[in-house]
Amino acid sequence: MSYILVLYYSRYGAVKEMAQHVARGVESIANMEARIRTVPPVTTTVQTPEPSIPDSGAPYATLDDLKNCAGLILGSPTRFGNMAAAMKYFIDSTSSLWLSGNLVNKPAAVFSSTASLHGGQETTLLSMMLPLFHLGFVLVGLPYTEPDLNTTQSGGTPYGASHYAGTQGKHPVTDEEKRLCFALGKRVAELSKKLETPAI
Repeated sequence: MSYILVLYYSRYGAVKEMAQHVARGVESIANMEARIRTVPPVTTTVQTPEPSIPDSGAPYATLDDLKNCAGLILGSPTRFGNMAAAMKYFIDSTSSLWLSGNLVNKPAAVFSSTASLHGGQETTLLSMMLPLFHLGFVLVGLPYTEPDLNTTQSGGTPYGASHYAGTQGKHPVTDEEKRLCFALGKRVAELSKKLETPAI
């Protein structure tokens, strides 16, 4: 069975929850699996090495998870209008896949959570797209045929799903944000199946 890699980094849980809704969208498409993975945090000081398997939550992603996926959906919180360092660190380790061309023509999408509505939702999504272009992915957004994109009072952009968490991270993921996450996962899975189907 083909799988879409739902790869995220989450510090306080919002992006993790979004990843679950994205995964449900992926698995709403027949014969598509969502493989949920995360990345370890990075710090400026190392006291003990990170275990190869986290104590709880999704397993850490490997390059093979990425190499063998039928598509990718990448999620990160915003850090000063950019993706989190932990996600950037993982992406920076993918040079071998760039050289081999293993990821060319696979669909990819992005999602994010921010402390404020105007604190970098769209720039974070765009920052995550840049290395995906270099790796050869076909980037997928959310079309305005998604009704929630026109009515949301919180997160949601045509560049990808987003969530407004608030400065203390206390705002729950709204129903509109959940549906947009689901729609993003579903769209990537649908396009992945179309791209995998040989031309007649």
